[in-house]
Amino acid sequence: MIRLSTGRPDRIVAVGAHCDDIAIGAGGTLLTLCLARPGVRVDALVLSGGGGEREQEERAALAAFCPGADLRLTVLKLPDGRLPAHWEEAKTAVEELRTRTEPDLVLAPRAEDAHQDHRGLARLIPTAFRDHLVLGYEIVKWDADLGRPVAYQPLSPQTAERKVRLLQEHYPSQRHRPWYDREAFLGLARIRGIECHERYAEAFAVTKLTLDLGE
Repeated sequence: MIRLSTGRPDRIVAVGAHCDDIAIGAGGTLLTLCLARPGVRVDALVLSGGGGEREQEERAALAAFCPGADLRLTVLKLPDGRLPAHWEEAKTAVEELRTRTEPDLVLAPRAEDAHQDHRGLARLIPTAFRDHLVLGYEIVKWDADLGRPVAYQPLSPQTAERKVRLLQEHYPSQRHRPWYDREAFLGLARIRGIECHERYAEAFAVTKLTLDLGE
């Protein structure tokens, strides 16, 4: 297993189509980054769920997943499951986010995600963040669309457990879903950990990566 480092990121962008996407896909990575780098700036954008219970859940959750960070969260009101019909609004939101920050790292959905909202947002990100490291997170669900990731962020057992606890604590509106449970989240983290010789990990797709192997 080859280990590459992006250095010490000072600015992170995290985007999700729905409230809880970021936390499910990259919550452990955010915890790891924010605990290691107090004061890191996190610009987060969520396209749907604004103005109601879901937004309240998201604000409390991301505050917990980004301890000590300079968190700036925007939650919009695009209809769930209808991103293709609201392409211009989504594109404008991503472009406006880009004007506010020059991130060292972007956390976004995978382009291969079977959900049309996740997939659509993933395809918008490179149009605005053209020269940035973009890690595409995965979300376990009934679509059976998990792929073969190429990048891993190891999670300590404490961080993996904390992620699962925060997911259960901050998203009560999702607890009724059959896939939303401790076994699913910790099980996937264990599998990804096996793949990178760790106990637990989160895994990501990388569409394009530029290396600097010189001086």
